[in-house]
Amino acid sequence: MPAYKVPLREYRYLLYEVLGAEAHYRALGRSDVNLELIESVLEGAARFAEDIIAPTNEPGDRVGVRRTDDGRVISPPGFVAAYRQFVEDGWAALCGPTEAGGQGLPESIGGVLGEMLVSANMSWKLYSGLTDSAVLALDRHGSEEMRRVYLPKLVSGVWSGTMVLTEPHAGTDLGLMRTRAEPQEDGSYRVTGTKIFITSGEHDLTSNIVHLVLAKLPDAPAGSRGISMFLVPKLLPDAAGEPGETNGVSCASVEHKLGIHGSATCVMNFDGSRGWLIGEVNGGLKCMFTMMNHARLWVGLQGLAQCERALQASLAYALERRQGRTSASSGAPADPIIGHPDVRRMLLTQKSLVEGARALIWFAAQRMDGALHHPDAATRAEAADLLAVLTPVVKGFVTGMSLECTSEAIQVHGGHGYVRETGVEQFFRDARITMIYEGANGIQALDLLGRKVLGTGGALARRLGGLIGGFCERHAGGGEQAEFVARLAGLLKEWTVATEEVARRAARSPDETGAAAMDYLQLTGYLCLAWSWAWMATVSAAALRTGTAEAAFHRAKLATARFYFQRILPRAEAHLDAIGAGARSLMEIPPDQFAF
Repeated sequence: MPAYKVPLREYRYLLYEVLGAEAHYRALGRSDVNLELIESVLEGAARFAEDIIAPTNEPGDRVGVRRTDDGRVISPPGFVAAYRQFVEDGWAALCGPTEAGGQGLPESIGGVLGEMLVSANMSWKLYSGLTDSAVLALDRHGSEEMRRVYLPKLVSGVWSGTMVLTEPHAGTDLGLMRTRAEPQEDGSYRVTGTKIFITSGEHDLTSNIVHLVLAKLPDAPAGSRGISMFLVPKLLPDAAGEPGETNGVSCASVEHKLGIHGSATCVMNFDGSRGWLIGEVNGGLKCMFTMMNHARLWVGLQGLAQCERALQASLAYALERRQGRTSASSGAPADPIIGHPDVRRMLLTQKSLVEGARALIWFAAQRMDGALHHPDAATRAEAADLLAVLTPVVKGFVTGMSLECTSEAIQVHGGHGYVRETGVEQFFRDARITMIYEGANGIQALDLLGRKVLGTGGALARRLGGLIGGFCERHAGGGEQAEFVARLAGLLKEWTVATEEVARRAARSPDETGAAAMDYLQLTGYLCLAWSWAWMATVSAAALRTGTAEAAFHRAKLATARFYFQRILPRAEAHLDAIGAGARSLMEIPPDQFAF
């Protein structure tokens, strides 16, 4: 398998030429996050990802995790040493709040680091991934005592955090949960129950694990309104704040999975474990969504990262592998397969989706910065609105796209992609989970259409449509990008009409929302990537007009944009047709007629 290389030229293009990173951070009041600082993060993180983390990927997949007879979980070879360096070098604390010992850099900087680390080894990065979300939840909803005791340990990475939601009988429907929290005289609670699919629920990378657990009080209201969140440490901190006595938290088993073999996915038992309420009684969903919405954006990033790694592998193979004669044959017995049109189709499909999705995700990450840190309240609200509508698109569309891209990478390799020797099949297996966890993609589709669009009376759809429409108006003139802007404007109009039609049908029948949701998500995803590519095309066309020294790079950008608009974007019309079909063809067959 080719070694992972961070695509720093792509990163710099997006950060400096497209997204205007320095101006973005100045608007947040962070003039300290300048070119020099960003470059130091890019270069240092790239070395760490390539040299320290990437070598752990293959043994992590091959060896996997194992649970000992006494309930300990042992991570794959090299994971502990790499994590120790991650903490010692300060990468774990990059975006943590400064009052808890973090470096306080904006979330979008953490996203850049995160893509590198997930591309290098997704399983390894999962051990620290939810810690960042736990820090955000505790910082926003935890008591002063919780923040004092737990945040410095979590921010530094010395301890890790989890999100503990799912139970064997209750997945997405959290209102069915049975885990109970009994109040104690000292203000704590005794938490009892079994949870499944807990990422990093038990492992050997940190000295303690802080579980954020959803449970119900004995007198809680029925359904999701009765859910509360509790902080339940694996080991209770002693008087000095160090890991002390055990707390009735144990790992019953680890799952044997299709992918992410190096990540410990655990069944966790809580047996009268001491916990402390986070936020308000019965306010657990609010606290959970603080974590969940943060994590969902980064799950989209995980899908992108697997696509990047798969693209690098398939491109290297296509340049080296010789089969058949091409139209530009040099007369050799066989030519590199990158000269064959169908191989180019597969590579360009990956390239156009990867680069378009990266632009979309990094734009969304900047909106997260704005929603959390911008000094102006109106700007914070606008950023939060855009982030709300983009998050299910990023999570749902990009992770679905990751299956296509990693599958195409296998196809480029032919039989060599299907066997484990080249390693490319791992990216397909690892990417598959991103469509499922942190809210399966069907839930993302319902969240986008049902809650974010219809639930706001179309306000968030108008916010997104206004953003894209404003871009089209500003760039409607001539130039090489004009063909893209005109097509984008046309699709935006079709999307707007489809949104209005679905709203009318949904008002008559609740099935209409569910019937249209997934196609609406896909349509919105293709629209957003078309906007990303039209934006990049305007940047590269402008660079070519100035006589840039990197003309070949920018011409390739325009060519990739053309491929996306001509070869990928037509898929949007199929989703428009499906949306227009309504719910009847989905709902008219009785359940007993599905079986033979």
